[in-house]
Amino acid sequence: MDVTVESTGTLERRMRVELPIEPIEQQVNARLQSVGRTAKIKGFRPGKVPAKVVRQRYGKQVRQEVLSEVLQKSYTDAVTQEQLNPAGGPKIETEDDNGKTFVFTATFEIMPKVELKGLEKIKIEKPEVTIDDTDIDDMLLNLRKQKASWETVDRKSADGDRVVIDFVGTLKGEVFPGGEGKDYPVVLGAGQMLPDFEKGLLGVKAGDETSFKVKFPKDYHAEELAGKKADFAITVHRVEAEVLPELDDEFAAGFNVSEGGLEQFVKDVRENMDREAEQKIKTELREQVMNGLLESNPLEVPQSLKHEEMHSMQREAMQRMGLEDADQAPPVENFSAAAEKRVALGLLLRQLIVDKELTVDEAMMRARVEELCAGYENSDDMVNMYMSNPQVLQQIEPMVVEQQAIDWIMENGKASAKKVSFKEFMNAPAS
Repeated sequence: MDVTVESTGTLERRMRVELPIEPIEQQVNARLQSVGRTAKIKGFRPGKVPAKVVRQRYGKQVRQEVLSEVLQKSYTDAVTQEQLNPAGGPKIETEDDNGKTFVFTATFEIMPKVELKGLEKIKIEKPEVTIDDTDIDDMLLNLRKQKASWETVDRKSADGDRVVIDFVGTLKGEVFPGGEGKDYPVVLGAGQMLPDFEKGLLGVKAGDETSFKVKFPKDYHAEELAGKKADFAITVHRVEAEVLPELDDEFAAGFNVSEGGLEQFVKDVRENMDREAEQKIKTELREQVMNGLLESNPLEVPQSLKHEEMHSMQREAMQRMGLEDADQAPPVENFSAAAEKRVALGLLLRQLIVDKELTVDEAMMRARVEELCAGYENSDDMVNMYMSNPQVLQQIEPMVVEQQAIDWIMENGKASAKKVSFKEFMNAPAS
């Protein structure tokens, strides 16, 4: 076997493989003899079919089968011989048969060589989140608002009230799509409507008929309205005030607190806030580590892996959106940048795991499972069920190994702490 390899790009390789034809013809002849012993051809007894007839009937098929097997094996042998690590399947082209050799070329990408550097210089800022009594009070208020009722009041509307209206919106005298509504409830200050619209409903009372203009933002989702002013005619049916439930044992029971009443409920709320904060801290630290890893180790990724990841992300998006029709799927090109980042990070983390010989044990797996099951009423039962299911553990193990790599960088990088309030941290946009 004669092999030559040509670099046609940073990662792309073109490999030419040349094999003597004689051993291939010997395999073809041996295969035809085997076929001839069992072939059933009309006019001949089994095992008595002339070799010429067998070759006429099966020669082309057998030759293609042998060439396919030879090509597959010789490709594998060639990449091993040349110490190449293909990133995906090759594009194969065969040359014309010259009667002496069998020649094919395989074009493929190889995995990039990853040599990690700058890991100790990666900067990580860990948020230290404090939850004080005012944070608890705000959370309890939000939960009471979820259970609030509304009662009709005989007064002008104020911030926080709910105003039930009919409205008609027009643009240059014409009603636009979605511009009409009847018995439509608007909570003032909730931000469910445009600012001009809510402002126009302040100080109205039942029976009022009023009108005002509303300026639509330039980036409004309906292009025909973006950046324009529309006229709205309003009829007010009623003004309603919010009635919050009392914060007592009965309120706690509404959140499935069967024992301990309000005291236990407040404790549960705080624990849940702790879990939410911890989860966001972990997400933010992971993002910092990943960005630092990429900045320190820019990497060109194989396009074959990138395209594979783009399609994978498209399928994930379809599942989230509940789509089954591929024609309705988001364009695969939308996932290009994210897929490239995901592939690069996967290669870098894999190398870090190898370099630092990171492994997981049962205790780490159990800790991860307990974290996933935290917050469920039957969390102990769920943990035991997951720990006894090899398929579930197989899916969780990569997450645990990845966390090992992240922890290694956090321990060995340039870490600092930043104190932040719960409200400020949880309301901050994702980085």
